[in-house]
Amino acid sequence: METPKNEKFRDSIGTVTKEGKRAWVFPKKPSGRLYEYRKYVSYVLLLFLFAAPFVKINGNQFLMFNVLERRFNIFGFPFWPQDFHLFVIMMIIGVVFVIFFTVAFGRIFCGWICPQTIFMEMVFRRIEYWIDGDRGKQIRLDKMPWNSEKIKKRVLKWSIFFIISFLIANVFLAYLIGSDRLIQYIMDGPLSHVSTLISLLIFTGVFYFVFAWFREQVCIIACPYGRLQGVLLDNKSIVVAYDHKRGEKEMGRAKFKKNEDREASGKGDCIDCFQCVHVCPTGIDIRNGTQLECVNCTACIDACDSIMEAVNLPKGLIRYASEDNIEKKAKFKFTPRLKGYTAVLFILVSVLTGMLFLRNDVEARILRLPGQLYEHKENNIISNVYTFKLVNKTTAAIEDVRFELLSHKGTVKLVAHDAFVVPPQGLSEGTLFIEINASALTGDKDRVEIGVYSGDRLVETTTAAFLGPRSYK
Repeated sequence: METPKNEKFRDSIGTVTKEGKRAWVFPKKPSGRLYEYRKYVSYVLLLFLFAAPFVKINGNQFLMFNVLERRFNIFGFPFWPQDFHLFVIMMIIGVVFVIFFTVAFGRIFCGWICPQTIFMEMVFRRIEYWIDGDRGKQIRLDKMPWNSEKIKKRVLKWSIFFIISFLIANVFLAYLIGSDRLIQYIMDGPLSHVSTLISLLIFTGVFYFVFAWFREQVCIIACPYGRLQGVLLDNKSIVVAYDHKRGEKEMGRAKFKKNEDREASGKGDCIDCFQCVHVCPTGIDIRNGTQLECVNCTACIDACDSIMEAVNLPKGLIRYASEDNIEKKAKFKFTPRLKGYTAVLFILVSVLTGMLFLRNDVEARILRLPGQLYEHKENNIISNVYTFKLVNKTTAAIEDVRFELLSHKGTVKLVAHDAFVVPPQGLSEGTLFIEINASALTGDKDRVEIGVYSGDRLVETTTAAFLGPRSYK
C-alpha cells in the first residue's frame, strides 16, 4: 500500500537533531487541574523524602539503606544481613507492584511519584521559570550573547541549583549512613571527616549534573523503565493518549477558524496548535501515539483542555485512556493478566507478613569450632567447643545474657564471663563449651537445642551439632 505524502513517522528521538546533536528542551510552564494535583502529590512526597531519615520509630530511623554496614531500616523495622531474604522479598514486591500499575495505568509512576520527575519538574524547572521566564524567554536567553543579563541569570540559577543539589546530597547521605551520624559529622566540622566531605561533593556533582544538564535524558536514555513499556503495555492499558479518532476525523487536523463548522467540514477537533508539544518536558508529540519518552506527566492533557475550552470544543482530546477505549469505546476491565499480578502480589505480601511476625528481635548463631573434636572428661562427660554470635536488632540493650541447654541435661560454660550484655543494634561474639553426660547422647552426632536468656526471660532458641564417641550410640 502506498504511503500518503502527508503522513509523517518519527524515526529518531525527539531530543536529537538531524545532525546528531542534542536538541535542548524548553517546555512551556504547565498549568491546569491535573498539574495542581501533581503539585500537591509532589509536595507531600518531597516532605516525606526530606523527613524520612530524621523520623524515628522505637529508636529506629524510619528509612535507612546503610549498604556499607549492611544495615537497613524499612518503615522503622531494622534489617540485618541475616534478614537479607526479607529485604529481597520486599524488593520483589516493589517490582511486582510497579509492573502491576504499569500494565494497568502505564507510566503513572514516572509522572507522579518518581523522584527524578518530582525534583526536575517541581523544584528545578520552577526555579528556572522564576529566573529565566517561560518557554519563549528561555529560548531567547539561550540564543542571547553572553552579556551582563545572561551572565547574571546563569550564575544565579546555577548557584541555586548547586545549593539544592548539596542539600539533596546531604539527605541522600542521611539515608546511607544514618541521620544521627550525619548530624554528628556536621557538628564536628567538615575537616574532621574529609573522606565523607569528598563523597558528599561527589553526590552533589552527580545531582547537579542530572538536574542542570542531563535532565530529561535520564528518562529517555538512562532509565530502562520506558523500554519496559513495550513488554508491559497492551491495548487495554490506561495511558496518556491522544484520541486520534476524534482529533483527525476524515480530513485530519487543521488550524482553527472562527465561526467554522468543523463537524460539517470533516476536520478533526485537533487545531494543530502544538501546545501539547510545547508543554512536554521530554519534547515529544503525544499525537504520534505512545512513546518510550512519555512519562505520563499529564501536562499535555491540561494544555489541550485549555485550548479546547478556548475554542468551544469538548475537553478530553488528550486524556487518560486505553487504545481499546479510543478505538472501540471499551471501558477498563480487570483482565486475567491483572488478576494474575494481583494474585502474585497477594501471595508475596502474605509471605512477607508472616515472616515479619515470625522474625525475632535477637538473632543467635552457635557453631562448633572448625577442626575441633569432642573432649572426653572425667565422670563420662563429653565436651564440645563452640563460637557464638548474638545480634540485637532492637534499640535497647539486652542485659544479663546467658545460655541454657533445652534438649539435653548438661551445662553451658562461657569463656571469660558467665553473663554479658548485647548492645542496642549491635552484636556480641564469644566462645562457649557445652558439656553433656555420654549416657544422654543418642549417637555420635546429636542436635542440641540451646536457649538464650535475658535474666529469666527466654529471648531466642537455636540448635547446634554435638559430637560424641561412636561407642555411646
